[in-house]
Amino acid sequence: MPAAFTQYENFIFTLPEHFPSIEYSTLVFQRLEPFTAIVRGEVFFAEGIRLRVLQILDFGDEERFIQRYSYEVYREDEKLYWYDPFPRPQLSELASTDPHHKHIPPDLKHHRIPAPQISFVQPNLPFLIQEIETTLLVI
Repeated sequence: MPAAFTQYENFIFTLPEHFPSIEYSTLVFQRLEPFTAIVRGEVFFAEGIRLRVLQILDFGDEERFIQRYSYEVYREDEKLYWYDPFPRPQLSELASTDPHHKHIPPDLKHHRIPAPQISFVQPNLPFLIQEIETTLLVI
């Protein structure tokens, strides 16, 4: 088992220690096979903000350890925005970060922007948490 596998698992279970803005986390790191895992659950912040996470990971793939993901941000029951890697080659405005993009208001389903900070090759959670801290929380 690669060291990165264990390091990422430990990171997931100690998120509140790394980010004091986190009130609590229900993220679970579920091992499936020697090199694969699923991370799913939610990270809760003040002001009713929560980050819903789903990641399918393959630590045996040296080029792309995140195989699939979905990141959704809510305030109470209102979905504020989300990130996904569904390819949109027909949308030239997303080409710079294809397939990574962010759905934002006013029309969450159809209004998308490039997501240069999101990746298949590095952990996305630090960026997502910092984005919540700087744009949604009064710290």
